[in-house]
Amino acid sequence: MTTPAGDSVPIASNDDVVRVRQLVRAAAAAAGMSLVDQTKIVTAASELARNTFVHGGGGSARVEPVVNARGRAGVRLVFTDTGGGIPDVAQALTEGWTSGGGLGLGLPGARRLADEFELETEVGRGTTVTVTKWIR
Repeated sequence: MTTPAGDSVPIASNDDVVRVRQLVRAAAAAAGMSLVDQTKIVTAASELARNTFVHGGGGSARVEPVVNARGRAGVRLVFTDTGGGIPDVAQALTEGWTSGGGLGLGLPGARRLADEFELETEVGRGTTVTVTKWIR
């Protein structure tokens, strides 16, 4: 179940979504995050992994420990797919809006739970979402 820090893991099934959650929890705990912050980053990872699988047709996740210029440690997650991209990013980031049968909490929820959130998308080419949670 261990994956070297920074290695990409595939997201091609519901089992992979669960695996990503487990990897993120292990990385957050190893970084020394509080239980509350572990829960936040794992929840964000779950939403983003599910989006990668369901809306992006699968892709990958990278989980990596990070340290900023001031020496603050954290965990960065990068989710990438080569699906259809997001035609209206503002709408996709609106709380409660959904492109399918979900609750519309995926992207806005992940953005709210992370300390840093970055979304890059191109219609017809795919999406990359990067989130970082810093240790408090």
